[in-house]
Amino acid sequence: MTTDVHTLHRGSAPLVVSLPHVGTVIPDELRGRYVERALGVEDTDWFLDRLYAFVKDRGASLLVPRHSRYVVDLNRPSDNQPMYAGSNNTELCPTRSFAGESIYRDGQAPSATEVQQRVVRWWQPYHDALAAELARVKAEHGHVVLFDGHSIRSELPWLFEGRLPDLNLGTANGAACDPSLSAAIVAVFAAQSTYSHVLNGRFKGGHITRHYGRPALGVHAVQLEMCWRAYMDETPPFVWHEARAAAVTPLLARMIDAMLGWRPGV
Repeated sequence: MTTDVHTLHRGSAPLVVSLPHVGTVIPDELRGRYVERALGVEDTDWFLDRLYAFVKDRGASLLVPRHSRYVVDLNRPSDNQPMYAGSNNTELCPTRSFAGESIYRDGQAPSATEVQQRVVRWWQPYHDALAAELARVKAEHGHVVLFDGHSIRSELPWLFEGRLPDLNLGTANGAACDPSLSAAIVAVFAAQSTYSHVLNGRFKGGHITRHYGRPALGVHAVQLEMCWRAYMDETPPFVWHEARAAAVTPLLARMIDAMLGWRPGV
C-alpha cells in the first residue's frame, strides 16, 4: 500500500519493520526556506530500505516514509519533548543538522502552529499506519515484534563524544521488550567479531521504541542505530558501498531471523 506519506508492505510474520528516517523528500513549497546544504538532507538514514528489503521475503511487514526528517521527525513525540535530556537533541521539526548548524534561512524556521500542521499532515499518518499494522499483526499472532531501523555517521561531536560502535541496540533500558528478545539479538551480535556492538548505549531507542514497546501487552520494540560505515561511504556524496553492504547483510539477516524465531515465554 502506497500513499503520499508512506509505503507499507503487509507481511504474514509477527514482525513489523519501521524505517522512519529513510525519506528524502522536502515538499516544493518548503524548499526555498532551507539553506542550500540542508536540501541535501545529509542526516537521512541512507539506503536502509534497500539494505532491509530482504525482510519482505521473510514475511515481515515494512513501513517506509517518503519525506525527510528535516520536514518532521517521525521518531520524536508530537509534543516535542527531548529524547535525551541533558544532551544536544534535534527537534520534532528540526532547526539544526546533526552538525549543530541551522538548516533554515534566517527567519524561516516553522512556528509552533506550523509544526502542528506538519504533525497532522505527515507525522500522524505514519503513526496511524504503524499502530494499525502492529494491532493487525498482534491480533493474528498474539504478539508482535517492532524493529525500528536507523543509521548514522560514526562521529558527530555535536551529538556524542568519540566514535560509535557499529551496532547500537536500544530497548529503552529494557522497558520496551522482553529481556529474552534483546538477549537473543545480542547473542547474534556476540557470535561475530567483525562489528562492534552495545546494548542501550548512547542510543537507547527513540519515540517509536519507547511509545509502542509494551511487552506486558504483547508488543516488543527494539531499535538498531547502525553506523553508516558498515554499509556505505560516510563522506559526501554518501554512496552505497556494495562490498560493505554485502558483508553486513548476513548478520542483519541473522538478527531478523532471531526476532522472527523468538516467542514470548519460551
